[in-house]
Amino acid sequence: MSRETGAEWWRPDAVALTQVQAGWPAVAPIPVAASPVPFWAVMGFTFILLFAPQSYVPALASFRIALIAALIGIVAYLYDRFIHGRPLMMRVREMWITAYLVGWAVLTIPFSSWPGGSLSFLLDQYFKTLTIFWLLSHTVVTVARLRHVAWGLSLMAVGLAAMAAANFLSGTFMAESSLLPRLVGNNAALTKNPNDLALMINLILPLSVALFLIHREPLARALLLGAILLELVTVIITYSRAGFLTLAATFTIYLWKLRNRPERSWAWSALLVAFLCVPLLPSSYFDRLSTITDIKADQTGSAQERWNDTAAAFNYVLAHPIVGGGVGMNTLALNEARGVAWRVVHNVYLEYAVDLGVPGLTLFLLLLIGCVKSVMCVQRSTARVTALRDLFLLAEGIQVSLVAFAVAGPFHPVSYNFYFYYVAGLAVAAKAVYQTSVGQLAPDRR
Repeated sequence: MSRETGAEWWRPDAVALTQVQAGWPAVAPIPVAASPVPFWAVMGFTFILLFAPQSYVPALASFRIALIAALIGIVAYLYDRFIHGRPLMMRVREMWITAYLVGWAVLTIPFSSWPGGSLSFLLDQYFKTLTIFWLLSHTVVTVARLRHVAWGLSLMAVGLAAMAAANFLSGTFMAESSLLPRLVGNNAALTKNPNDLALMINLILPLSVALFLIHREPLARALLLGAILLELVTVIITYSRAGFLTLAATFTIYLWKLRNRPERSWAWSALLVAFLCVPLLPSSYFDRLSTITDIKADQTGSAQERWNDTAAAFNYVLAHPIVGGGVGMNTLALNEARGVAWRVVHNVYLEYAVDLGVPGLTLFLLLLIGCVKSVMCVQRSTARVTALRDLFLLAEGIQVSLVAFAVAGPFHPVSYNFYFYYVAGLAVAAKAVYQTSVGQLAPDRR
């Protein structure tokens, strides 16, 4: 690798690689995808997911372009596996935990508040999410592809930021937000609501930072710095309280991670700029943030509603600790616990607990922790190998994204959506890339 490296990678590769080999984790062989078609199909699906072009060009709606992109990826991947005689799935911890989680969801269907609704939810939403999780984790099998994903998501974040800024400046706000005008992101389901938009941007931000640290070229760094600034501004203008807390957590993590590295000057410069920009923020933004600790001060009533729903969800879990209300049925469960209001649980962890009981929540936590541990293992194993510097930084970005989701989890009803499972797929992929890369650096190891 020709890029200039910092003091973190001061050891000769030969010495560092010996250390990597000595601590090489024992995992199943990683399948290598020969065809690029499944990977680019997933990237196309991601673009459709975040921007919903069919909502702007109605003629595309009848073609179901998201489904077509997903099917192309699935069929191309299965064909590639078949003709090369390779397994369809990696036998790694995260895949087994996911299988157990799905199995538990299926087993609880007969005990669901609405068995037919749970079955429909599995087929219509959760299985689709898991399909992309599986496809992404099995097609991003090189460092180059990891970089492509990071670049693709970063550029998409710029597009999302531009649309959000345009809506903010033009006064395009949500119809129901009269007391506190909240901007509309775009027409895509995952990025239309300002809270969801802030979550998506917060998950992409660490990948943009990873690319910024990877690239030394002035033009690339300028572009990435601009992207990062746009992402930061977008989170602010959403007025999302969870978005602010998640952004603060991400910033704190990078201050800690970079404290002994040459890049620490960038982190401290960013902190200085953030303090200088505080006076530029409107008072309404600080009023909004104050409701994080003073729930009664929220004039919109959303904080009070969510607090009451959280209490009702806890009570429901205590009364139904094993099975829960059934996958996807937390709205019905809350109706039973606190009266009919038809609101979902705005908490990822309680959503799993209410739907699938403590066993379901435990399995999800094991999956989240397992993904974090995997990328941490990749970071430790590659931190002093110059040839794997890009992988180290990308794994670091994925880890920060996972932690960002963990911080945002108590404020979002997105347990079965793509937000977490997309980053989790990248975590599994990073481990696969690590195994492939080390195998290429040490071909004599058996």
